[in-house]
Amino acid sequence: METSETRSAGEARKARPSRLQRLMRYVPLIAPVLLWAVPCWVLLHTGQRWPLPVTLTGTALFALGLAAMPLAMVRGHGRRQRDGAAIVGDTLLGVSWVLFTWSVLLGVLLRLALTVAGVGDGQGRARIVTWAVLGVGAALLMWGHAEARRVPRVRRLDVRLPRLGAGLDGTRVVLITDTHYGPLDRARWSARVCETVNTLEADLVCHTGDIADGTAERRRAQAAPLGTVRAVRARVYVTGNHEYYSEAQGWVDLMDELGWEPLRNRHLLLERGGDTLVVAGVDDVTAESSGLAGHGAHLAGALDGADPGLPVLLLAHQPKFIDRAAAHGIDLQLSGHTHGGQIWPFHHLVRIDQPTVAGLSRHGARTLLYTSRGTGFWGPPFRVFAPSEITLLVLRSGQPSAAS
Repeated sequence: METSETRSAGEARKARPSRLQRLMRYVPLIAPVLLWAVPCWVLLHTGQRWPLPVTLTGTALFALGLAAMPLAMVRGHGRRQRDGAAIVGDTLLGVSWVLFTWSVLLGVLLRLALTVAGVGDGQGRARIVTWAVLGVGAALLMWGHAEARRVPRVRRLDVRLPRLGAGLDGTRVVLITDTHYGPLDRARWSARVCETVNTLEADLVCHTGDIADGTAERRRAQAAPLGTVRAVRARVYVTGNHEYYSEAQGWVDLMDELGWEPLRNRHLLLERGGDTLVVAGVDDVTAESSGLAGHGAHLAGALDGADPGLPVLLLAHQPKFIDRAAAHGIDLQLSGHTHGGQIWPFHHLVRIDQPTVAGLSRHGARTLLYTSRGTGFWGPPFRVFAPSEITLLVLRSGQPSAAS
């Protein structure tokens, strides 16, 4: 028999954080130190024997980066939300990640290869590694910045849904997501993205959240071009986790004002040729803990009243919602959130939290998931080996058409 004491003990055990959760609390303190200290050590203090002024100047620059990055990010993304500080902090984060990654890789692999090949002495090999890291890092940062700022290429693929009626075969669905309008003014970029979307002659255009970093009022000018997007049937939108950092209801209202239908735990019907597709959407999973009245991810509510015999296209910001979608027999879920990792090899960390990073995947007997790499970028203005995309999905029926 359960007593109040046993209930209290059970609740205490549940409330007690795990070892991993306790460790994660220290990540914001440890990560910046590693990101700056490791390249500083590899590039300056592993046998290069640089002249003293070079060593002191280089070490001072790394120390300045270590001090400036967290301060700028707090000032830029914290309560004050200073865009200039956010740009500095985000850029330093991207630079440090690239230097850290290639200091580790080239610091180990290149030095080993040079040693095996008998190239130079210890000092010579150390200096070769330093110049290689700096050269590769500079090249990747320049290329990655150009990749982040360009209009995404269109990724096209056919998706076969066995339950889709023949009348809906060839339905064109365009997906944009994670536009992340933010400190860098991208109003012109936004307009060009929307122009590209309009060339695709979509039946349905979807935005699966993370429109911006900042409130709707603050980023209105960058988001305004979304009002020019054209679709034959509908333009639909669901919230992402970043909306819940920036007054989510304001974004829902603005998207409604711009002519998009916010699918907040509801659905609409897309009909053509005598067949019907249920297009449903849910709030982001973070809505459940946001404290906003009426916000939360409720798939059952989104499907309420829909014929269970009809195929369902579901919009959910995070790929990890796929477990709930598969349990309900959803045919296709569209998601974003991951950015494809954005800066290689960050995708390995994304996989800890999400079931997929990019592309089409199957989950269970019926359910497909398409995860976009995202249309914009978050934070560091770089994309390295994780290209942005505007996605055109052409839905194919599993049934023969009358014309065939």
